[in-house]
Formats: sequence, C-alpha cells, structure tokens
Amino acid sequence: MAKFRAPEPFSGGIFLTYKCTSMCRHCMYACSPKWSEDWIDVKGAEKVLTILSERLRGKYPSRSNTIGVNYGVHFTGGEPFLNFELLLKLTEVAHSLELPSLFVETNCFWCVNDKVVEEKLKRLKSAGLQGILISANPFLVEYVPFERIVRCERIGRKVFGRNVIVYHDLFYSQLKRLGLKGRMSFEDYLEFMMKKCRGEIPLALSFNSVLPMGRAPYKLGYLYRRYPAKVFFSESCRRELTREWHVHIDNYFNYITGYCGGISLGDARELDSLCEGIELDERPVLKALLESLGSLYEFAVEEFGYRELPEGYVSKCHLCVDIRRHIAKQTDRFEELNPREFYKHLE
Repeated sequence: MAKFRAPEPFSGGIFLTYKCTSMCRHCMYACSPKWSEDWIDVKGAEKVLTILSERLRGKYPSRSNTIGVNYGVHFTGGEPFLNFELLLKLTEVAHSLELPSLFVETNCFWCVNDKVVEEKLKRLKSAGLQGILISANPFLVEYVPFERIVRCERIGRKVFGRNVIVYHDLFYSQLKRLGLKGRMSFEDYLEFMMKKCRGEIPLALSFNSVLPMGRAPYKLGYLYRRYPAKVFFSESCRRELTREWHVHIDNYFNYITGYCGGISLGDARELDSLCEGIELDERPVLKALLESLGSLYEFAVEEFGYRELPEGYVSKCHLCVDIRRHIAKQTDRFEELNPREFYKHLE
C-alpha cells in the first residue's frame, strides 16, 4: 500500500505533558520526573480540541456526560495536576466547544488534604469537567501514599457522583484489603500476593491488567514467559495503528493510536491530511509495522545492526519497542519515531 489513512477518532486523551511525579514500572508512555518540562501549547491545544469537537459531533448523545476509559475526551499525561492552571484553562476551552464526556486522569500525588482536593475538583467541575479517572495500582503506590488515592476517590464521588473511575478497581480493592498506609514497594506487594497465590504470579498481573508495552517489558519482564523474536514475525501492528475507538494526542501534537508510545502518525493539528493518507514511502518504520514485525526486524538488522535479545521477548509489543528504541538511538531521520525522548526513559 502506498498510503495509510490515519483512523478517525471516536474518543481520546490529550497529554498536557509527559512529565510525572512517578516513574511507574508499567507505564506505556515511559513518563517520569526526568522528562523535559514541556507543556502543551495553549493555542495548539485549542486547535486540536476544535478539530476533535468537529470530528466527534454526532458520535455522542448531545452534551453527553457519561465517562469511560475509552469514551469521551480526557486530559492526561504525565501528570496534568502538575500544572493546574493549564488544566483549568483547557477544561474551559473543551467545555466551550461542547466536547463530550470530559474528564481528567490523575495519580493523586497532589491530594494532601481534603480541602485541597475538594477545592480543585470543584473549580474543575465549574469549568466544565464532568468526571475523574483515578490511577490505583501497586506500581503507583511506590511513589504516592495510598491514603491520597483513597481521599481522591472519596471526595471525587462527592463532587462528580457516579463519574469516578478507579483504574484498576481490582488493584484498588487489593490495596484496601491490605490496609495499606503510606507507600509500598512492588517487591513487598508481589511477595504478599504470591504467598496468597501459593507461589504463582497473581492473576491481577496478567496482560489483561498490565499491558506488555512501553516500560513494562523492561521493568516487569522477569515476571513473564519469554519467546524468541521469530515467534512474533508473522504478527503486525496494523490492528493497533488502525484502531479508531481511542487515540492520544501528546503535548508535541503527535497523533498516537493503539496506546503505542513512541509511534507518531503525524501532527494532530493536520488531522484532515492524516486521514486522507500518509505516504508510506516516507515512513519506512511505519510501513514495516503495518506489514509484519518480521519486516521491521529485517529492516533493523540490515540497516542498523539490531541484535535479538538473547533472553527473548514477553510480547510482540516488547519486540516492536526494543527494535524502535535501537533505531531511535542511532538516527533521528524517522518522523514516525516521536517523541524521541520517549526512548530515553524506557529503563
């Protein structure tokens, strides 16, 4: 195929930044405190939100206020509450454009007391925010005291009612049953859970909950069975890259589909052009991903001297990101391998 049409969005997340207070081992987008403090440009964000408003019109009930993990539009990162005034401003813009099911995602680092949480959530609701997604998992509580997550969930329900999502609720329930106060290392969590599971890796850590992509294969790969690269050669990333039901647009305006961190289909401010078609001859890495991982592997070996990891790979996404990281370390000529800083923070 000479051209590839970027998928039309049905729902999506807008990154305010990749910078985060945490460096979670499972993060798909390799967010961390070490990222550059680059915040999304307000004028550019307004353009993107206007485009989304036009593209989503008619796909949702009028003034839809039901939120879902892959439903509506949310602000994310990184950690959006690191720049509360920017978050507030973009909420006002999105609300004025009548974007549906508007919510924010947070790790709750800022939830130091009831007054702070209630004040900020009420200000956001007054600006047009309709809900909140609260991260809760054993990777996050290495950095954020668990009581802050509990506080955000409690006050969030007071402010937003049913429009509160705890992601993942399974982990949240586990940590509550543990009676956790403060922080907990992942090693302590794993030891406790393996005792309960008689030495087996707990089901909560399956790939249904921890997606095997981004930072996870590097930081958590020791938990899973590994396979030689050839096992994944016949697979491609076409399904992920053409998935229209949820996209992300980062603070550099990269249009990202399939949760595939570090792969840009182009500038989201030019979405009309992307949906008309991307010239694949100008995007050889993207072209290979659409064909097969075998094609990507062959390209990386021949052009950049890539060598298979002797310990193997936990998933096709692991093979994909490891090859892309190898290429990105050697050259910046591939526009589809953006943002480049993503590849620096995987380990």
